[in-house]
Amino acid sequence: MTSKLCSLKEAVATIIQNGDRLVMGAGLEAAIPFAVTFELIRQGKRDLDLIAPISDASADMLIGAGCATSVTGAWVGNVSGGLGHNYRRAMEKGVPRPLTVNDFSNFSLAMALMAGAYGMPFAPVRSLLGSDILKSNPEHRVVQNPLSDQPDPVVLVKPLVPDVAVFSVQRADQFGNAHLWGSFGVTQEAALAAKKIILLADDIVEPNVIASDPNRVLFPGFKVSAVVHEPAGQHPSPLTGCWKRDNDFFNDYHQRSRDRDGFLAWIEEWVLSAPDHAAYRAKLGTRLDDLRIKGSAPSAPANFASE
Repeated sequence: MTSKLCSLKEAVATIIQNGDRLVMGAGLEAAIPFAVTFELIRQGKRDLDLIAPISDASADMLIGAGCATSVTGAWVGNVSGGLGHNYRRAMEKGVPRPLTVNDFSNFSLAMALMAGAYGMPFAPVRSLLGSDILKSNPEHRVVQNPLSDQPDPVVLVKPLVPDVAVFSVQRADQFGNAHLWGSFGVTQEAALAAKKIILLADDIVEPNVIASDPNRVLFPGFKVSAVVHEPAGQHPSPLTGCWKRDNDFFNDYHQRSRDRDGFLAWIEEWVLSAPDHAAYRAKLGTRLDDLRIKGSAPSAPANFASE
């Protein structure tokens, strides 16, 4: 097997292309690959379609930096603060660029990824019935349930097939096999649906470590295009067992991004002035040490013996 280890700059430059449909983390509030978000901004990627709100404030940053022209999802913002200010400016004023929204609910988005993962022509849901999402996104089609003799409308949601999915994981080997624990969200569905995967690994381990617990492997290593070793690559979001959520960082971003000049100053300070994630970590200094999880609460061992 060939090693898939590469630098963050190389992974973003060669795998994520302008115009790609992109998943940036799928564990909801946890394990968001912000290091890749920042590198996309540094490299000036454009015309991305962000499958959100799985990416939390990451999507708002990419919109404000002019990297995204469309969002496929239900909401863009900062979980602890509210609606993203860059998202609002783009929708209301076209600043810095006009934004198209392909409207979903969180559940219907998850179902669309599942349909993409398993090659389904559509996913039937009922939760969109009666909502204005059917008006804002005419691609969702209401049909009669063909298996019912009674009036029984269902909504058909098209499958989502991302060009690239990016995930933060606790550990991976050099061949793309990885362990993830904590909140999965729709990680497995997004990974199986995506054409390519980039892993942002907090730790690189030998293949036998991953093989020792196959139940923590959510997708096969052969689907992974690049493995990037970047400790705290998910900062400021949390990573179960490794890093706590940096609430102050999120709140500072939300306050400063309230106006356009404040956002530009923030992005210059934390993204553009740091050439890479190592420099970003150095800028965080002892703040990062305080966020490291020092406690230990391991799960009970599992016996995988066959005889």
